[in-house]
Amino acid sequence: MMSKYTQEANKLLELIGGKTNISAVTHCLTRMRFVLNNPDLAQVDEIEKLGVVKGCFTQVGQFQVIIGNDVSEFYKEFATLASVEVMSKEETKQAAKTNQTLVQRLMGDLAEIFSPLIPALIIGGLILGFRNILEGIHFNALNGTIAEASLFWNGVNHFLWLPAEAIFHFLPVGIVWSITKKMRTTQILGIVLGITLVSPQLFNAWGVAGHLAEGGTLPYWDFGFFQLEMIGYQAQVIPAIFAGFALVYLERFARKISPEVVSMIVVPFFALVPAVIFAHWILGPIGWWIGAGLANIIYTGLTSTINWLFASVFGFLYAPLVVTGLHHMTNAIDMELVGQFGGTILWPMIALSNIAQGSAVLAMVFVNHDDEEEKQVSVPACISAYLGVTEPAMFGINLKYGFPFLAAIIGSAVAGAFSVMMNTMANSIGVGGLPGILSIQTGSWLNFAIAMVIAIVIPIILTMIFAKTKLNKKA
Repeated sequence: MMSKYTQEANKLLELIGGKTNISAVTHCLTRMRFVLNNPDLAQVDEIEKLGVVKGCFTQVGQFQVIIGNDVSEFYKEFATLASVEVMSKEETKQAAKTNQTLVQRLMGDLAEIFSPLIPALIIGGLILGFRNILEGIHFNALNGTIAEASLFWNGVNHFLWLPAEAIFHFLPVGIVWSITKKMRTTQILGIVLGITLVSPQLFNAWGVAGHLAEGGTLPYWDFGFFQLEMIGYQAQVIPAIFAGFALVYLERFARKISPEVVSMIVVPFFALVPAVIFAHWILGPIGWWIGAGLANIIYTGLTSTINWLFASVFGFLYAPLVVTGLHHMTNAIDMELVGQFGGTILWPMIALSNIAQGSAVLAMVFVNHDDEEEKQVSVPACISAYLGVTEPAMFGINLKYGFPFLAAIIGSAVAGAFSVMMNTMANSIGVGGLPGILSIQTGSWLNFAIAMVIAIVIPIILTMIFAKTKLNKKA
């Protein structure tokens, strides 16, 4: 019995290079993800002409075909016709690594570490933004802040610090857990190691400089022949990453040399205890130094006299970085900035880039207003981009035509430059696109709103101009 997708699934199988060209295939929420033996055999232009396909692109070694919300049903029909084995996303990712460069693999690994943490980071950013409204804005009518004027809202403000502290101060716990999960080692050991980096026994690293300046001394462990300062790594990213991978490789080594009969005791002990020692003795201080240096370089660039140039380049290149998959590294940089400076100037530019991509698609809706078939792709893609998910917009419309993508990254560059010149700062990573204003510090709301207008207007105008020129050439 034929399903409604049988004909197009057969056609996609043919255009992808046939059964023999498929090394692995799976799907996510909206896309088919192929690992192809010979990517050159895929007829991209013809695939994009299929009615069910909203766009296609290659990323992190996978040839991805955007289907939409019906991808699960389409995938089942395709898998049956192609006689391919149903694989998990993790198995497909492993197969895809054969098509990746070393840099792509490293960026992919970094993305997989932070992906499980993003929902918590987004919620944390929103909580901090709400707390800023409660305690950071002075209202003349209230003769103070909302928290000062209301006992209830003061209680809410204090209560919300509980989840916010858990998300940001104890971030290393999530990072080390995520590393052990990704590397398929013992996750509870990762959680324990993460806790040892942020234990209440440890002096908060962010208070060290001030404490010493006031003439204070730091607690330490005294081993007789040497001492080790009891400093924690609250909200630190790079020390946690170093510690997590140390634990992973220590556990693998211990499991390799341990007899099976005593592995339950030997492996956890010789993995966790040395990892804790290395984390506090060597890896933590090195990671702190690297993280602080990286954050200072980025922050200096974003607050220097040529910050407009730095921001313009970043705004112009961010969307191309998304295409390559290298954009995931910005998550770690954002969290370093948040930990060191109490907010991030970088993330607002990312939200503005999303808005610019959606705006270019919105312009294309009007340019191709008579094309009802394309509206089925462009309208949902525009909405998706404005809500922070740009892949349907970029791969379904903007990169397909070329000139809307150029218009979007120019608009992103201008909006990003304005955002940075006005020192627009976010509490943390937030919801991308238009809802991103909820994660912006209250003092920067007006500046970010103006930047959003820039990210909407410039791509629309430029796309219209480019389209008219392109259409005149066709005529």
